[in-house]
Amino acid sequence: MSISLTELWVILGCGAITVLSRVLPFAFVKSLNMPDWLISFLSFVPITIMTALCCESLFVAHAGHLATLNVANCLAAIPATLAGIVTKSLLMVVVVGIMAMAVLRYFAIGG
Repeated sequence: MSISLTELWVILGCGAITVLSRVLPFAFVKSLNMPDWLISFLSFVPITIMTALCCESLFVAHAGHLATLNVANCLAAIPATLAGIVTKSLLMVVVVGIMAMAVLRYFAIGG
């Protein structure tokens, strides 16, 4: 498989834009003094992103209809959530969630 020079430039350009868009904001913000209310507001960003990602995986979108629950993901989310509450460790949440989904798929539970 070969790629043309144009494709190579597009890939390199996209990579450069991705890196710059993730690095430059940190470089600019590091030199600024932000007010306390902004720092407090930004402290909620990680939890809102995680909530959005989790909720997205719990529902199945249907064009023109209401979303339905993804039963397997909802069942696997229960022990993962409990592991997070008990251990306060993201690693444990991921490990327990993967194990729960493996068990559900092995026994063909939830879809």
